[in-house]
Amino acid sequence: MLATAALAQAWQQVDENAPEPAREFRAAWVATVFNLDWPSKAGLPASQQKAELLRIIEQAARLRLNAIILQVRPNGDALYRSDLEPWSAWLSGPGTNPGYDPLAFAIAEAHRRGIEIHAWFNPFRATVSSRPVGRGHISRRQPGWLLKAGSTTMLNPARQQARGHVLRVIMDVVRRYNIDGVHLDDYFYPYPPHHNVADGRTPAQRRAAIDSFVQELYRQVKQAKPHVRVGISPFGIWQPGFPEQVQAGVNAYEDLACDARKWLARGWVDYLSPQLYWRCEGPQSFPALMQWWSGINPSRPVWPGIASVRIDSKEDPGRKASEIGRQIAYSRQLAHQSSGQLFWSWKSLGTNRGGIQKVLAGCYKSLALPPAMPWSGSTRPACPSVQAQDAGNGCTLTWQGNARKWVVQVGSKGRWFTLDVLPGNCSRITLPPRVANTLDRIAVRPISPTGVSGTPCILAR
Repeated sequence: MLATAALAQAWQQVDENAPEPAREFRAAWVATVFNLDWPSKAGLPASQQKAELLRIIEQAARLRLNAIILQVRPNGDALYRSDLEPWSAWLSGPGTNPGYDPLAFAIAEAHRRGIEIHAWFNPFRATVSSRPVGRGHISRRQPGWLLKAGSTTMLNPARQQARGHVLRVIMDVVRRYNIDGVHLDDYFYPYPPHHNVADGRTPAQRRAAIDSFVQELYRQVKQAKPHVRVGISPFGIWQPGFPEQVQAGVNAYEDLACDARKWLARGWVDYLSPQLYWRCEGPQSFPALMQWWSGINPSRPVWPGIASVRIDSKEDPGRKASEIGRQIAYSRQLAHQSSGQLFWSWKSLGTNRGGIQKVLAGCYKSLALPPAMPWSGSTRPACPSVQAQDAGNGCTLTWQGNARKWVVQVGSKGRWFTLDVLPGNCSRITLPPRVANTLDRIAVRPISPTGVSGTPCILAR
């Protein structure tokens, strides 16, 4: 008993500091359309769908990613409980309730493992390849809002009612779910050859409609929940000739009505992830494009979309996983505000295509927090009250305080590393003996909703 009591008093709070945890956005897109990444096929029982999604989250944690970009609205449908749109056909069939709430499940399991969930919306795509949709789908309720684009239909972005519907759908998720971000892909207007949809609008009028949508989305999200990050993933070339050495490629500005340069420059997004899916050398140079994008607004980050899917692919024969390592290194060198990467898409990481997991292990040697958004709120959370209890099963930490996340850092002989990232509703962790017995410092650091680091409580023995 006396020995136990002595151990319990071994840890004491000290007036010291701990180094700031590393910061880098590390994410993978998890696509649900056509069951590209998850679920593996439509119609699986809820237990199997949940098991597959949990494996993705757990494997992402092992790879030291800190965010999943989960496609929750592939084409006017929902992978969450919604009164506005029907259940997605990619889950259990058109309009069929899968028996659980996939988005709520993903948030709970990801947050438990220190991973953010960013809800990915395809804003204007309505139907794909004549696939059936559920009762109440917008294509059935408002056929006059649709435009035909090859084998797909899309909501007409130039119609204020259509834009208003999409905004209501997104804001419904923002208000009801504990998501960390809203993410849009680049399907504003269709890619060539279907970009000239018969809508009677000029390219300038189309851009004006999309600009209005993006600006209003950002305003509404920040008004409702300032900590929710708004990100967009445009095509990687704004216009051929920007930068000068990149002369070929789709013209996103003219053809897709995607003026992402304006959105970044005016602060209508919290980050951009341009799809820089090309190699480091070649006519569409990854470093040249990365440098151009990141120079538009140095106060907002550009985190490139990286094509891990093209490793050993028919589309890009001979591409090796080492190319991804080079691109991560370039993104770190050229990042003005903060570094980060988004990988297209999960399956290539999860199946270890071309040995990509070894490359990521070499690049992501320790945990990292997503960078902060001080422009959305810069208040530092207060230092928590922390207690440590040594026992035979290790050291149990308990704490009290308010934070969006908690970072547990541990130190030994002046060297620190981040042990874990925990959700704000967590107030306890047990360090196993093999870890606890090697330590002389422990820090519990609060992180604000916008990612701002607070003062850690540091214990020493």
